[in-house]
Amino acid sequence: MSRFHKVKIKRINKETPDCVTLSLDVPAELRDTFKFTQGQYLTFRREHNGEELRRSYSICSTPLDGEWQVAIKKVPEGRFSSLAVENLRVGEELDVMPPAGHFYTELHPEQAKHYVAFAAGSGITPVFSIVKTILLTEPKSQVTLIYGNRGRNSIIFKEAIEALKNKFLRRLSVYHILSREQGDTDLLFGRINEAKTKQFLDKILPAQQIDEAFICGPEEMINGVRAALSGAGVAPEKIHFEMFTSAGGAKKAASPAKLHPVGEDDKKSQVTVQLDGSTRVLEMSYYGNTILDELLDMGVDAPYSCKNGMCSTCRCRVTSGTVEMDVNYSLSDTEVAKGYVLSCQARPTSEKVLVDFDQ
Repeated sequence: MSRFHKVKIKRINKETPDCVTLSLDVPAELRDTFKFTQGQYLTFRREHNGEELRRSYSICSTPLDGEWQVAIKKVPEGRFSSLAVENLRVGEELDVMPPAGHFYTELHPEQAKHYVAFAAGSGITPVFSIVKTILLTEPKSQVTLIYGNRGRNSIIFKEAIEALKNKFLRRLSVYHILSREQGDTDLLFGRINEAKTKQFLDKILPAQQIDEAFICGPEEMINGVRAALSGAGVAPEKIHFEMFTSAGGAKKAASPAKLHPVGEDDKKSQVTVQLDGSTRVLEMSYYGNTILDELLDMGVDAPYSCKNGMCSTCRCRVTSGTVEMDVNYSLSDTEVAKGYVLSCQARPTSEKVLVDFDQ
């Protein structure tokens, strides 16, 4: 299982008034450990006012760059993002976990595909890495990027996207959709949602020409784009998505009290956890803590970041028994079918459960 490593900040670039890009100075001895695939993310840990903060941020550089860069956008009441945008300095040391995540598809130089990417706001961070890597790796492939923002001043990587477009004129198409500034056409004004996606499918982007689609942004935006693509006949396995926020902000897990059936005695489960090659046995209530919270309460250094079901840092595999997740915003149907769950959302629902973090 991945562990945190000390990594220094090499550069800080201001992308927009509320967004910075951190370039990390990964030591030579950690470069193999920190090898990544386009679309993956890094989990950061930092002490702030006596409290440990953990957050995951997508890598916006490509595996071909020899750089590890993440863009961090300040969000309302975001303690880590505020700290990053306002206070971090070059040379400071951060605790960083090696790359993780499954928001990608395998690339091959001989492929000739049409990729479509939808991004909203800071959702561009993994998408930019994906788009650039495709263009550099698959010379026969084409990419269409549809990117939504409030206005021109809030476009992250604006100049980098323009430079990429100029370099790959015949292979990259870019459409900026602005919600607070009128564009050249009605198509480029508003928000990326189901209706807007249908407009693009009708006028510019026939669904039958889409080989792979990537979507990153808020929950409502992702659900709308997925619905439009699926409704137009794009197969589910061709649609890849990563959620940054759920509707109305990070959704709280259902409380144990709400999960507990009225009148039923509190059942207990013996949960055996494989973590870092060691075995731990937990005595858990069906309706009490999640598996992650139980481990943390015991002082176990289990992997996690958001604790809201969105980042998959806490992913583990159930090899025996059953559990139930309160919410799941990050695992695919294929992963769930293989037994993978989010430990921050999983509670046991059988008398015995075997969970493996090392798979």
